[in-house]
Amino acid sequence: MQRRHFFALAATSLVAPGVRAHHGWSSFDAERPIYLEGKVLSSRWQNPHAELVIELPADLKVPADLAQRALPAQSAAVDGKALLARAVVPTRKDRRWELELAPLTRMSAWSVEEIKPGTTLSAIGFTFKDEKGEAVMRVEYLFVGGKTYGLRSSPA
Repeated sequence: MQRRHFFALAATSLVAPGVRAHHGWSSFDAERPIYLEGKVLSSRWQNPHAELVIELPADLKVPADLAQRALPAQSAAVDGKALLARAVVPTRKDRRWELELAPLTRMSAWSVEEIKPGTTLSAIGFTFKDEKGEAVMRVEYLFVGGKTYGLRSSPA
């Protein structure tokens, strides 16, 4: 019995670091879209989803024309225009944010090329409720290289 318990603990310790780092979507505040923009500092193009770390400018503001941006059709029922109209900058003052993108299969469906460090981009998405915890955004819309991608689902 003790031997089985030991092996279960050993197996869990090998898997646990990656599992703990992944966030469930229910912890994000889907009622409060935020806007981020900045330069990519690092990129991890792998599953369970691509991740970027960006550095925000000190004077981050929601662009005046954000609500008028054209959005692509996507297969999920997302009211993109309403998200853009409600987007705010985060209240927390972190300059570095981790952006959680979609799984690589979905990034491929959208024809998103791997985003390299040095790229400037912006995004609309969600952070943790009450902005507690890490500076992490689950990206809903990604604006990069003059294109817009809706990451919740594949293109319509």
